[in-house]
Amino acid sequence: MNRLESRIASVKLIPSGGGRFEVTVNKRLVYSKLETGRHTEPGEVLGLVKREDG
Repeated sequence: MNRLESRIASVKLIPSGGGRFEVTVNKRLVYSKLETGRHTEPGEVLGLVKREDG
């Protein structure tokens, strides 16, 4: 995350129910636990953010 720090304007956690865990980057959904049926692996979210950020 330190490498992306200068390019990330904000990080927001939004509590929800029903086992939902979703990650969006620039309003684009990049991961959904509801869609995949599994939790993320260590480092997976950071990889998705890096890939989406370009």
